[in-house]
Amino acid sequence: MDIQTFSLKIDGTTRIGIRNLEFDLAFPGKMRKVGGARWSPEHRCWHIPRRARAWEHFKKLFPDDNIIVPKDAAFFRQEAAEPPSPELKEPAPGDVSSANETRGDRIIVSRHPQDSAKVRIHIPVSLLTDYVPVIKNIHGRRWNPNFKVWEAPLTKVTVRFVEKFLPGLAHWTFQVEDGIPERIETPRPAKKAKPNFTPARYEGAVSKLEETLLLKRYSWNTIKAYLSCFRGFLRFYDSIKPEDITRSQIDTYIAHLVKTRNISESHQNQILSAIKMYFAEVAGQEEKVRRLIRPKRAKKLPHVLTETEVARLFRATQNLKHRCILMLIYSGGLRLGELIQLRLADLEPEQNRLFVYGGKGKKDRCTLLSPKVWEKLQQYIEVYRPVEWLFEGQTGGQYSARSVQKVFRHAKEKAEINPYSTVHTLRHSFATHLLEKGTDLRYIQELLGHESSKTTEIYTHITHTGWAKVKSPIDDLEL
Repeated sequence: MDIQTFSLKIDGTTRIGIRNLEFDLAFPGKMRKVGGARWSPEHRCWHIPRRARAWEHFKKLFPDDNIIVPKDAAFFRQEAAEPPSPELKEPAPGDVSSANETRGDRIIVSRHPQDSAKVRIHIPVSLLTDYVPVIKNIHGRRWNPNFKVWEAPLTKVTVRFVEKFLPGLAHWTFQVEDGIPERIETPRPAKKAKPNFTPARYEGAVSKLEETLLLKRYSWNTIKAYLSCFRGFLRFYDSIKPEDITRSQIDTYIAHLVKTRNISESHQNQILSAIKMYFAEVAGQEEKVRRLIRPKRAKKLPHVLTETEVARLFRATQNLKHRCILMLIYSGGLRLGELIQLRLADLEPEQNRLFVYGGKGKKDRCTLLSPKVWEKLQQYIEVYRPVEWLFEGQTGGQYSARSVQKVFRHAKEKAEINPYSTVHTLRHSFATHLLEKGTDLRYIQELLGHESSKTTEIYTHITHTGWAKVKSPIDDLEL
C-alpha cells in the first residue's frame, strides 16, 4: 500500500498531511491511534503534528507499507523535533496549587479554573493510546475539545479511581480536601405524572379486580397490566354491566382486537387472563370463562451468542462498572430484573455462588458466581463503594433497567455481534453454553430458576453438541 506524505497548512499551523493512495478499510482505524491525528474533509486527507513522536508512531503503525516522503526530507528532521518538556517540580510545602506544567510521562490532575466541583486531567501524547480507555471509566467525565483535556467531577469516587488505576502516574497539582462529596450530587429528576386514562363507566369493577389482585399478592407490574387490559374490555362494552357480558361477547372482543390491532399472542393471553380473573374470582361467574379460547403459542427459538461473540462483547465494554454488569448476567444466567435487585449481601464469593431473592414467580434460588467475575467486582466495589444495592446509579439508589439496556446496546454495536440480541440473550447464551459443555439439564434448570423442565428443554434445540457427526445427504451426491 502506498501512503503519500506532504506538508499541509491547517489554521495557520504546518502539519504533516497523509493520504492513502489505495483503499484500505483498516486505514482510518490505524490513523486514529496516532496522537493528534485529525481528518480534514476540506483537503480529503489525514494530518498529524510535525513532531518526532507522532511521526515515529505513524511509521510503526505502517511498517510494511511504502511511505512516500517529499524530496525535501529535511522537512521532517528539522521541524519534527519536539521541544523538551519542562521539568515537573514538586510544589512548595503549603503551596500545592502552584504546581508546574505537564511533563511528557505524567498525567496531570489540576483544579478546574471555572468550576471548583471539577478537575481537569491532561494526558500527554505518549500515554494517549494506553490511558484514554482508562479515563473513560470515570463517572461523569467529559472531553473538552477547546483545551484538549478531560474534565471529571471532584468526588471521592474519582479520587479512588485515579489512585487505584493510575498509581504513580497521576500527579495532583493541589491538595484534595476531605469535604468533597462521595459521588456526583445532582438532584433526582421529578417523578413523571401518571398518564391520564379514560375511566370505564363501571370503573368500580376495575377497583374490585385490583383489590383481588392485591390480596393474591401479585406483583405491581402484573396488577397494572391486568387493570389496563380489563379497563379496555369494559370500555368496549361501556353500556353493559360487567356481570351481563356474555361469553360470546368476550370472544367477539378478542377477535376484534386481533383483526383491528393485530395484537400478539402474549398480549391476547394477558387480556384473557385479566377477564378470567374478574369473572372467576370477583363476579363468581367461573362457568362463563371456563375453557376460554387461547391462542396457539409460536414455538420460537431464542437468540444465542457464540462464546466468541460473548468475549467480543466484554472486550468492547471498557467501563469497569458496565463490564461487571454484563459479565455477571452471563456468568450467572440472571434476568435483568434480578441483576438490579442484587445486594452486596447476596454474594458469597467463598462458595462461588450468589443468591437471587424474589426472582420471577417470587422464587428464590442460588446460582453461580465466577471467580473471574468476582475479581472484577472487587475492583468495582473498591472504587465505587456501593451502599445498598450492588449496582447503584451515579447519584446513588438502584441502577435502572433502562441503563443496563443502554449499556448492552452500545456494547453490541461496538462489538458488531448479532443485532437482534438483547440483555436476556446473555441468559440464553449461559444456558446453551453450559449444555454444550455437558452440564446436566437438571442443574441448568435449577440455575435458571425454571419451574418446569420443559422450559429448559428449549435449549436442546439450539445446542451444537453432536453436530460434527451429522452431515447433509447432499454431501454424498456426485455433482
